[in-house]
Amino acid sequence: MRWTPGGRSDNLEDRRGATGGGGFRGGGGGLKLGLGGTVVLLVLSLIFKRDLLTEFSGGGIPSGQPASATQEAPLTDASEEQMVQFVSFVLDTAQVTWRQLIPQYRDARLVLFREGVQSACGPASAASGPFYCPGDQRVYVDLSFFDQLERQFAAPGDFAQAYVLAHEIGHHVQNLLGTERDMRNAVQRNPAAGNQLSVAIELQADCYAGVWGYAAARAGILQAGDLDEGLSAAAAVGDDRLQKMQTGRVNAETFTHGSSADRRAWFRKGFESGDQRVCDTFGQGR
Repeated sequence: MRWTPGGRSDNLEDRRGATGGGGFRGGGGGLKLGLGGTVVLLVLSLIFKRDLLTEFSGGGIPSGQPASATQEAPLTDASEEQMVQFVSFVLDTAQVTWRQLIPQYRDARLVLFREGVQSACGPASAASGPFYCPGDQRVYVDLSFFDQLERQFAAPGDFAQAYVLAHEIGHHVQNLLGTERDMRNAVQRNPAAGNQLSVAIELQADCYAGVWGYAAARAGILQAGDLDEGLSAAAAVGDDRLQKMQTGRVNAETFTHGSSADRRAWFRKGFESGDQRVCDTFGQGR
């Protein structure tokens, strides 16, 4: 990718030096859930990579705001500063794209953390990977994930990293458009469709990432090989590939994000069209 290091996004929050915090506190033993509510929370836990079931049933009730933490000065790590500026660049260019595409767009915030963080969706560790929280409209990233993307998932390159961020911004777009709310309502009506709906919302975020990629290509940001890096990253985090890595077997009925082939296909669809309207993973286009 063509970009010039220098400066941080105004929408960047650096919490790499934050300490303290103990999760969300609740009284009275937590919320009692029926079977339907339990299924909904299990599905949402998969989508947002939070243990929402524990938080609602006994580990505290999310209030919509992160628990207090002692905020120290962000850790200044010279070896990470170029990456900080790179994610700032991707964040800003992605949000410029979406401001032009949808009139109701409001900027998301990007939170950098190290090891663990509190969000309005609950506590998270770096092991969760990057995630978007609709409760506070923030994307959360531990920069160590990008090393993991290259080493463990064999998806190197700066556009592979950009794809990950653009995918999470895609979830922000879904939140603003009401897609995330509609999905939650649909799961409540039909809990058995939870995995299918989860796959649809993740593939749509892949397609939205491709829409940004189209804009980036037209702006002259991309270089030869960048598209292949993005496609490789999309395939690297397909459910079938991850299941095979973890268990040696593939069970399509338990997919929550989509197969490698589907993730590549929807990212490419957005990239080739530059039109978010083609990203109807819930309709006949799927």
